[in-house]
Amino acid sequence: MASGLEPIMSVAELQAFFVEAFPQALGASGDETLIEKIMPGRVLIRRKVSEVNLRPGGTVSGPTMMALADHAMYAVILAHIGPVALAVTTNLTINFLRKPGLQDLLAEGRLLKLGKRLAVGEVTLFNEGDEADPVAHVTSTYSIPPDR
Repeated sequence: MASGLEPIMSVAELQAFFVEAFPQALGASGDETLIEKIMPGRVLIRRKVSEVNLRPGGTVSGPTMMALADHAMYAVILAHIGPVALAVTTNLTINFLRKPGLQDLLAEGRLLKLGKRLAVGEVTLFNEGDEADPVAHVTSTYSIPPDR
């Protein structure tokens, strides 16, 4: 993890930013994603899983898990640089490790490097209460605009 990182946004500030910057995403597809915790270099967010998140076969869909991972990465970056709406994903690689259960998914995002123009991190997805057995592992890079 990148050393010496202290968050500069609270959970309430970050959640308010998402509501303001992405009103079109609120309630999209009936989803509900909540920021649970912000820590130095890390965030924890929750995705409430419902039938709208399932794919044939009764498992949580890959796009649902990718969106959760991207949300966690964006959240951990903004928690440490402030509300920069134009920070964007430049790369996201996901490894699906096992079939997730149908309970809430948690995503722990961790910054590996936070530079002036790029941020690199990883996200571990797991079912609530099953932190020792992740369902997916993600690495991601974000581009940060120069005039933040």
